[in-house]
Formats: sequence, C-alpha cells, structure tokens
Amino acid sequence: MKEKLTCYIIDDEPLAQEILEEYIAKVSFLELKGVFMSPLEAVGPLEKDKPDLLFLDINMPDLDGLSFIPMLNPKPMIILTTAYDQHALKAFELEVKDYLLKPFSFERFYKGVLRLYQEQSPRQTLEVKEMIPDSKHEQEYIFLKVGHRIQKVAIKDILFVEGMKDYLRIHTVQEKIMTLNSFAKLEELLPARDFARVHRSFMVAIDKIDHIEKNRIQIGDQLIPISDTYAEAFYKKLRGLA
Repeated sequence: MKEKLTCYIIDDEPLAQEILEEYIAKVSFLELKGVFMSPLEAVGPLEKDKPDLLFLDINMPDLDGLSFIPMLNPKPMIILTTAYDQHALKAFELEVKDYLLKPFSFERFYKGVLRLYQEQSPRQTLEVKEMIPDSKHEQEYIFLKVGHRIQKVAIKDILFVEGMKDYLRIHTVQEKIMTLNSFAKLEELLPARDFARVHRSFMVAIDKIDHIEKNRIQIGDQLIPISDTYAEAFYKKLRGLA
C-alpha cells in the first residue's frame, strides 16, 4: 500500500482552500503538495509533481474544473468539490472518484479519501471476493458500481431510490450515491420484502416510510408520488406486511 497519497487543491475560494487544508492535515495518509487558485496556475506544477489526487472545484474563472479534466495527462484521481449538484452526471462520465457537495463535513471527506487510499492496497482483491453474498446469512449490504469504483452500500441505510435517465440516485442516511444502473438490476440485488417500486422514477424502503397520504409517501422531508401503475401492487405488499 502507498504510504501517502500526494494531493493538490485547485479552488478559487480562500475559505474552501482553508477547509480542505485543515481536513488534509488531519489525515495521516494524505500529503498536500500544492494549492492553486485556478487550473492555469496548476498546469506546470501538475506536470512536474504528478500528484496522486486532485481536489478540484468546478466553477472557476478562465477555466472551469469540468473542462480542465480532459486536458490532464496523466490524470490523477480526482475529487470534485462544488456547491452545485447538477454537474454530478457529467462528473461521473469524466471518471471522477468522488463528488463532495459544499459544505461537506470532515466525516464525509474522510470517507471519500479513505476509500481511495484503500483502493491502492493489494487487499482490494480480497474485498472484491466479499461481493458474493453468503446465502447462510441475512443480506446486509450490496455493491454498486460508482464511476470506476465499486462501493459497498448498507441496505439498512437506504431511504429511497430515484431514477435519473440512465442513472439511479440512491438516497441513504449519510449521502446520495449516483450509479449507472437500472431499477430492474437493483431490484435483483435488494430484498423484495423490504423495498417497493411506487413510481416509474422511485423505489422506497418500506421501513423508512413515515406516512402515506393522498397517494404520496413521506420519508423524512421528501414527498414521493405513488403512480397508478404501481399503486395496487404496493398497497397489496403493505397489507401483506401488516
């Protein structure tokens, strides 16, 4: 395993830079090699240092982060840091490793960088073997392809799933996870007793439902519609669980 991941910060907001610097300083396996206000400033140092990891903002003057990524050769691992979630699909097409929505906590930051650090380990081969569930035990988690990594997701943490064209957004207790997947494939992975399709664009975890009113499901602060297509099967499943 690599002892440390060398990293750069490219962000035109001084406060965002300071927060990232503080977070990086707390992590023993990260080594900050450079901080820059724009991609243009970083071009020369990037070619010289070839850092392992780049924390990259999206909205910057002169050249935005998404346009800069295809220019990188060689390309380091990239974690995007942004206040805007509408770029998530484009980001995953560009094979970024993670997408941190500002303001993000140290816990969320650490979870993302730890995953990348562990990917550098030979133990990854052993972890992939764990993807095959043991039929003797109750299924506790699934593995989803997220960009170019395989992410472990605890089933008990899933609140609901939202369809977004070719992608699914998995809403969990801790975060939102974008995966290039279909509802049909996801339904094969999840225990049928615990999840129900309620709309062309939504699947819900039954035990996370707060209440149902006027064909709308409340989960936390989210209202999810129940469409006529799925209503009969959904209510029948609820009656069977009562």
